[in-house]
Amino acid sequence: MPRDWPKRCGDSVSKVNILECQEHFTAQEPHGKPARDGTPASYGGVIVHDEFLCHVTAYGVCGGQRIGVPLGTYRAPTLALALWWLRDRASWIAERLDPFPENPRFPHGALVPVADTVVDVPGLLRAWCADVVRQELVADELADGRLVRIAVQDDTTEYELLAESVDALRMQRTIPALVVPVA
Repeated sequence: MPRDWPKRCGDSVSKVNILECQEHFTAQEPHGKPARDGTPASYGGVIVHDEFLCHVTAYGVCGGQRIGVPLGTYRAPTLALALWWLRDRASWIAERLDPFPENPRFPHGALVPVADTVVDVPGLLRAWCADVVRQELVADELADGRLVRIAVQDDTTEYELLAESVDALRMQRTIPALVVPVA
C-alpha cells in the first residue's frame, strides 16, 4: 500500500473512500460507541473494534467426509479493509469458477456451460459484491462486534467468507475469567 494512501483516499481513522483506491465502497470506521447495558464497558467505557480477522474456506466431501480447504486469511487493520478483502476474495472465487470464455488463455471448447439447475455461485458472489445495502449491513454487524458469515453453495462445494472483530474475540475470552461464581 502506498505511503500516501490515507491522504489520497480519505482519513483512515474517520472515513475511507475505497472508490478512489480500486473498489466500490465507502465505509465509516467506528470511532467507538457506548456499549450496550450489561457489558463491562457500559460503565462509562467505549467499545472500539479496530481489527478484524477474515477467513475464506471452501468445503466439499472427500472420501465420505466433509473437508475444509482454507483459501485465505487476512487480519484487517480497519473495517473498510476487512470489507474490501471479503469483496476481493468473493470476486476472486467468482472469476475462477466462471471466467470469461472469450479470454485467449482458454483453448476453444475448454469451458462448457453448466445446467440451468446448478446454483450460480459466481453470480451470487458478484451480486453480493455489488450490493451496497448488504455491504452496509455487514459493516454494521462487524462494527457491533458480531461474527459475519457469507456462504454460498452449489452441488459440490460450499464457499464461506467469515469476518469477526479481534477485539470481540478478546472480550469473549476475558469475560469468563472476570466472572467467578461465589459459593
